[in-house]
Amino acid sequence: MQLSDATRIRIKQLLKQNNMKLFDLSKAAGISLPTISDFLKNDTKNLRMDTMLHICEGFNITLKEFFDDSLFDEVISE
Repeated sequence: MQLSDATRIRIKQLLKQNNMKLFDLSKAAGISLPTISDFLKNDTKNLRMDTMLHICEGFNITLKEFFDDSLFDEVISE
């Protein structure tokens, strides 16, 4: 699985776990809704690391907690 695909899945998992909508994450993370939705729809291939940090802050987790998931164990180069 590619890193971007694993990241999309992980964001969707966290949205569900936290009972959040994309709008909620956008507000909590301070990121525009199109930035997140375009990435999740695969209209944007990658996210910048500072954007990832803000997404993690929106979920109230660290980057380490975000990437500490078995989804990322088999990530291949894109």
